[in-house]
Amino acid sequence: MKINKDLNIENFKQKLGTLWEHSARKIKLIRKEYDTSKGSPVFTEAGKYTTRGWTEWTQGFQFGGEILHFDATGEKGILDLGRTATLELMAHHITHIGVHDHGFNNVSTYGSLLRLMEEGKIFPDEWEKNFYELALKSTGAIQASRWTQTEDGTGFIHSFNGPHSLFVDTVRTLRALSLSHKLGHILYGEHDEKISLLGRLIEHADTTARYNIYYGEGRDSYDLRGRTAHEAVFNVTDGRFRCPNSQQGFSPFTTWTRGLSWAMCGYPEQLEFLETISDDELEPFGGRNKIEQMMLKAAEATCDFYIEYTSSDGIPYWDTGAPNLHKLGHYTEKIADPYNEHEPVDSSAAAIGAQGLLRLGNYLCSKGQKDKGVRYFKAGLTTAETLLREPYLSTDDTHQGLLLHSVYHNPNGWDYVPEGQSIPCRESSMWGDYHMRELGLYLTRINNKNEDYYTFFNRIGKE
Repeated sequence: MKINKDLNIENFKQKLGTLWEHSARKIKLIRKEYDTSKGSPVFTEAGKYTTRGWTEWTQGFQFGGEILHFDATGEKGILDLGRTATLELMAHHITHIGVHDHGFNNVSTYGSLLRLMEEGKIFPDEWEKNFYELALKSTGAIQASRWTQTEDGTGFIHSFNGPHSLFVDTVRTLRALSLSHKLGHILYGEHDEKISLLGRLIEHADTTARYNIYYGEGRDSYDLRGRTAHEAVFNVTDGRFRCPNSQQGFSPFTTWTRGLSWAMCGYPEQLEFLETISDDELEPFGGRNKIEQMMLKAAEATCDFYIEYTSSDGIPYWDTGAPNLHKLGHYTEKIADPYNEHEPVDSSAAAIGAQGLLRLGNYLCSKGQKDKGVRYFKAGLTTAETLLREPYLSTDDTHQGLLLHSVYHNPNGWDYVPEGQSIPCRESSMWGDYHMRELGLYLTRINNKNEDYYTFFNRIGKE
């Protein structure tokens, strides 16, 4: 990536205004045209949202995106859409024991609504507040109950693939455990064993950092610092790590860039969350310094890898080891081409990753590491500036998607290839649209000098 050092947050006011104008149109268009009886909208085909049965992990992004839009714009009619849908349609996601996606579905909806109440942006009805709190307490505990113990006595939240499977993306769903812990909740196990949600959050983050992220320390022949494996596979009988794997990337030994971006965003978010946790609470799990250093090492490594192996404008291709990527030449030295003939870009990875770069940069600046922090923050702005204009921002009022050129599952061939193209392009995903809005909200609230810095936990559980 070629970091634009001249970008400042003030440069984005007009671009953000344009984003929210198109966001409102897309939300209303989906509500008008999409048949919710078909299931959760997942990605678009020829500009119209369709569903894809794998797991129900995107519905919270639809309604959560509406709530984020209200946060940025104050459009109450759109808040009412997301709020009503959360109350009527999201309950089964709270008690879904078969997925690792609770931080996606439930923090994006119940969590955002509770945060807005705590910030005074929604009228604080006491019973509605209690309802959101109970939902968040429950979702965190259920997420944490998907637990596989490793040979060292710690463990991880296993993916929907089963108890052997640790996905790198689950780092971002730790938000569910964060909020549940902030609300004073714990998980009860057999014989009334009290299980700390904070403890499981830290152990999962540490296990992911050790087995899904590489640091150039000689782990294997493909040990590039900062690269990630989508999945780490464990023997569930003795808890030993067996091998890396990939579900949506090209191979276990290449880097699927959306998986990379989940780590880039998840670790800085959790570093921000730890700022609200006392030293006494962290002491049983290794102490503040050890925990923060583990998360910071993972965050910096993944963000550095992204900067090094991404196109000059901040947009990554779907996998850094994609088999035809070499046909694009020195792609990191050029602007990404979503219409090329060989490999698709993934704008959703860029939207997620940009937020991670910005949060890491802000965190380091707050710790007195200004030079390093500004570099990451400017890299985040560089990526965001690209996403906030064509060909990535969708300006076609007949296209239901907000962020174009997102990729879901390239190895499975699930993504739509338009007529006349040889690779997937021009389409959107519900997670891409959500994270585009979340990135926009992050920048909007910084521009609005009188607002709190945006985190998923703003004021929640604050005494």
